[in-house]
Amino acid sequence: MRRRANPGPTRTIALVGLMGVGKSSVGRRLANRLKLPFADGDVEIESAAGMTVSEIFAALGEAEFRAGEARVIRRLLEGPPIVLATGGGAMMNPETRALLKARSDTVWLRADLAVIAERVARRDTRPLLRGKDPLEVLTTLAEARYPIYGEADVTVDVGQGSHGQAVDAIHKNLRRHWRHRRRAETKT
Repeated sequence: MRRRANPGPTRTIALVGLMGVGKSSVGRRLANRLKLPFADGDVEIESAAGMTVSEIFAALGEAEFRAGEARVIRRLLEGPPIVLATGGGAMMNPETRALLKARSDTVWLRADLAVIAERVARRDTRPLLRGKDPLEVLTTLAEARYPIYGEADVTVDVGQGSHGQAVDAIHKNLRRHWRHRRRAETKT
């Protein structure tokens, strides 16, 4: 029996999850695999604001950062399909979450908190972690965010394996999701 070729993605693929889980590094590789452009939400926000994320947090506060993040994500989702690495808190904004659900296939990258804490402790570039215990902060964030991340279309456990293994797992789960959605669309 001959298999039908799977068409490429027709919507943006938005990677969600805690800081340090690998959304940007895995997202770049996934974009290459799918032959799509890649965008990092934080980089796009910095470009739009002319400031780093840390500078935005320090000068304007987290609320203004989140408002800018929502505007940038809206703009990106209005364009052609891309792979988008969102900021860890992007899904917490109800309007942004609704927009992501309506215009993208969302993928929650989930990893053991100890693994993420080890990664984020290597660099002092994350405003939410400055002067704090990374595992403690991540545990608090996970309690608040995991129920929301759980609304993603696809959940993929990443962490100990290579980026290539993560991309393979995401691609496999996305293909399953796309087949399921196509079947549902043909029934209506």
